[in-house]
Amino acid sequence: MSNQDRTLDHYQELMTINATSHILRAARQIGLFDQLAEGQKTLEMLSEGLKIPEAKILMLIQSLTAVGIIERYQEDYALSSTARLLCQYDADLGDSTWNGLVEALQSDPDATDGETSDSSATSDSSATLDSNETAALESAITPELQTRFDAIAATQWVHTPAAMQVCEILNLGAGTTDDEASTTQSDSNNSESSATESEPIELLDFGCGSAVWSCAMAFREPAMRVTAIDNQAALEAATATATSIGLTDRFETRVGDVPGTTLPEATYDIVVIAQRLHAFGPSQIKEILDTVTTSLKPGGRLIVIDSFRGPHQPMLAESLEMLRMQVQTNEGEVPELPVAEQRMKDAGYEDVQFTFIAASRIGLGMMIGKKR
Repeated sequence: MSNQDRTLDHYQELMTINATSHILRAARQIGLFDQLAEGQKTLEMLSEGLKIPEAKILMLIQSLTAVGIIERYQEDYALSSTARLLCQYDADLGDSTWNGLVEALQSDPDATDGETSDSSATSDSSATLDSNETAALESAITPELQTRFDAIAATQWVHTPAAMQVCEILNLGAGTTDDEASTTQSDSNNSESSATESEPIELLDFGCGSAVWSCAMAFREPAMRVTAIDNQAALEAATATATSIGLTDRFETRVGDVPGTTLPEATYDIVVIAQRLHAFGPSQIKEILDTVTTSLKPGGRLIVIDSFRGPHQPMLAESLEMLRMQVQTNEGEVPELPVAEQRMKDAGYEDVQFTFIAASRIGLGMMIGKKR
């Protein structure tokens, strides 16, 4: 294929992407998705319901069928599984986020910094006056940021393959080696050894969303017990996740949020912060890291699963996540790896390690540090 052919193919691809976005919006605006959400319908039924001629509806349906949004069953048409997900979780096709992109790009960083500083001062004052965590929380979690967290909680199940890969990276549930098995067999009558082996692993999922990441870990590691902290709506989703895979006896919840929640000291073996830390500014990230460091036992591990900026050229999904962060947060950004690593070290962690999660659809990575 010549360079000219590749250029023409790329041009056509971009134009097709743009056209597809328009037909999706047209279908939503005229009510086609609403009609099909009620159940399968014929072309005649759709034409009558939408008050649009059959020939015109058919042209739109044929395009939507070609991109996998509508499926045909003899004379009936129905929404595909993908379309049902769109209707359930992203009915506006993400427009509520992306319509704010231009404003986010053109916003004055200095003005934002000033507003953030005032907000932080208000939070500190409220905490001093009445020690009310809610007051601090209100200054940290803006409506836009809460919308982001709600969307993550609602759709976090899509990261299940990535969560299982994380378990493999962490070697959870891998069992014992041959040497360990031999030692265990020879000491089978040693009750003290048995007690040690059965000692639970306490994991805190701080800002859990629907708890896909922590539930995958507990599913793979029978000795693990999970404490999940988030708002009430997220905890309902998290509880449903835990129940669906039989973790009810090893899963408990607590209403709170990140930042703004006080944690018990030296209680947890592992703390997981997934898809939340980098939505905040540097001062709030430091506050969160200091809080979880205090809650970890000596030698405990902090696992941060989030977007990171590596040395490679970012793929489209990674670039879109960077832009989405700009629109949905005041100070959040995808950090470069050295910056994220230094934050961990400054918070009291050593042996900091990082890996990109290959199974992630949006280019998430995992950074792990051990408390000194």
